[in-house]
Amino acid sequence: MPKQADDGRKRAVIESVSPEIDGGRYPVKRVAGDRVRVRADIFCDGHDLLCARLWHRKNGESDWQRFSMQPMINDIWEGWFTVTELGFYEYTVSAWVDHFRTWQTDLQKKFAAGQDVRIEFSVGLHMMQKALEQAREGDAQRLGDLLQSLQEEKDESLAVGLACSPELGLLMEDYQERGLVSKYPRILQVEVDRKKAGCSAWYEIFPRSWGYTPGEHGTFKECERVLPDIAEMGFDVLYLPPIHPIGRTKRKGKNNSPVSEPGDPGSPWAIGSEEGGHKAVHPELGRLDDFREFLSKAREHGLEIALDLAFQCSNDHPYLREHPQWFRWRPDGSVQFAENPPKKYEDIVPLDFETEDWPALWQELKSVVVFWIEQGVSIFRVDNPHTKPFAFWEWLIGEVKNEHPEVIFLSEAFTRPKVMNRLAKLGFTQSYTYFAWRNSRQELRQYMEELTKTGPADFFRPNFWPNTPDILPEILQYGGRPAFVIRLALAATLSSNYGIYGPAYELCVADPVPGKEEYLNSEKYEIKDWKWDQAGNLKDFIARMNNIRRENPALQATNNLEFQECDNPNILVYSKYDEESSNYLLIAVNLDPFHNQAGWIRVPLEQLGIAKGKPYLLMDLVGDEKHVWTEEWNRIELNPHISPVQVFHIHAHLRTENDFDYFM
Repeated sequence: MPKQADDGRKRAVIESVSPEIDGGRYPVKRVAGDRVRVRADIFCDGHDLLCARLWHRKNGESDWQRFSMQPMINDIWEGWFTVTELGFYEYTVSAWVDHFRTWQTDLQKKFAAGQDVRIEFSVGLHMMQKALEQAREGDAQRLGDLLQSLQEEKDESLAVGLACSPELGLLMEDYQERGLVSKYPRILQVEVDRKKAGCSAWYEIFPRSWGYTPGEHGTFKECERVLPDIAEMGFDVLYLPPIHPIGRTKRKGKNNSPVSEPGDPGSPWAIGSEEGGHKAVHPELGRLDDFREFLSKAREHGLEIALDLAFQCSNDHPYLREHPQWFRWRPDGSVQFAENPPKKYEDIVPLDFETEDWPALWQELKSVVVFWIEQGVSIFRVDNPHTKPFAFWEWLIGEVKNEHPEVIFLSEAFTRPKVMNRLAKLGFTQSYTYFAWRNSRQELRQYMEELTKTGPADFFRPNFWPNTPDILPEILQYGGRPAFVIRLALAATLSSNYGIYGPAYELCVADPVPGKEEYLNSEKYEIKDWKWDQAGNLKDFIARMNNIRRENPALQATNNLEFQECDNPNILVYSKYDEESSNYLLIAVNLDPFHNQAGWIRVPLEQLGIAKGKPYLLMDLVGDEKHVWTEEWNRIELNPHISPVQVFHIHAHLRTENDFDYFM
């Protein structure tokens, strides 16, 4: 049976409000200081004009803030508001038939056609009189003056001009009959994070490999010596694998061997021993006080520590003794270890989230997160979240961020797209991606347009990692040093959040397990002795790229990406623009790590406001070269062994056509 309207006289229709995630089930994501642009399809029957409002407020506030929306094209209306505080905001849309502006438009048309408008005038004056009866003091004074002027004006042409003025239309907007307002049936939400959620540069190390004596287990105190170098390279997040006690039962040996030798340190992801579990520090790294001191020293260098949050246990974790009901036990009495056939992880025992004691399990895991927040940690990289229930993560992240909105959760989920998207929707601040396996121009462009131009753009914040301790992509295995330069340049400029596992990355370590995308002699299973400053390292290049990111607001966002044209399929060209600072960058990357590639690239002169034939300056921020171009199409050549990337900062206007010396 057709649904009867609550008031059939409401004629405005509101559809396709965006951004909106799954009918308002999940909030969209922004960082403090962002504008939230809201669009909606708004229309009505007939030819009457409409008025639309965007309403917003911080959660918990009683009063709504309102802004007029503006019509664009094809019945699309747009408005925006700025979010300034961490937490959640609400927004919605309303619309109604604007009878007064419709009257203004009709009056103009009739007068221009030479028709008698005396009766038409009386209709408008009547609407103004009704509005005056309810107008606020300041508006009432001005509205009364305008009404009197219209009643006294003898020149019909002047009267029509005054009656149709935008000022009068705006004054009348608030005082028309408002009982027939259509309201969007849903109140939508925005989750606002701190700025580092939207722009960050991560660096991953294993602290145990940074002892003073090569081959011996390092401590937090010894690891403090690398903090200045990491900060000097321009990173602002230092990510540590699990720092907890490591199990001894079925401990893995070198190269993931199922049998360990005396002295093998084991995988940090096999968490728990007689020394403690998820709230303890591995004794060979130091004490809890040492970790807090490490946090403090890192902050002095502008680094935040991100901790690995891996909700799994070794065979020796205290949970197995204290809460056996949280695990799955096999008929022979042994506990079920972790598997992803054919892979076996005998040193790791997964938690059973289907246990009847799940409320206690959830509370305990929440207490782990809160414990480390109390120590000073506010960033967590979450290991394999796709292997735990979605409902758990939505609850946990919601509970934590309700009290600590500054906390950032990075989802380390390399799995199916819909699963990754669901994790992002339900609360994860940032997400790992498929970037490591996107190499060709077509692959990169298609993937980036999916992330920045479709639905995920409002909830999925990509964090690009060219490598991890688990992943050594094929292009890094065979591409040599140029491949490492290329992939870092892409990660650092395509995404505003990126990270590397070092120093394997800057040393261009490329030895794989044969036939796999895994590191041979992986640091996951042994202590490494890194020769950090050996010839050919990328520390200076990485520092240059991170400095470019810091100094150019255009690179501090992801969704402002636009691809540009190039006639060579081996060269990827794209631009980023920051409207507030008028910062425009044009980036060209040679995707071929073996050969020089040249091509003609198109500069979008019209978008930049540059007249064809007029000179404009480009400064390559990577190579410190300057160019003055005058044409739309220009030729570049990129040598992968010298500089496979150029980041052009474009100055749209020179002082004069003959004043090049000022810039050169």
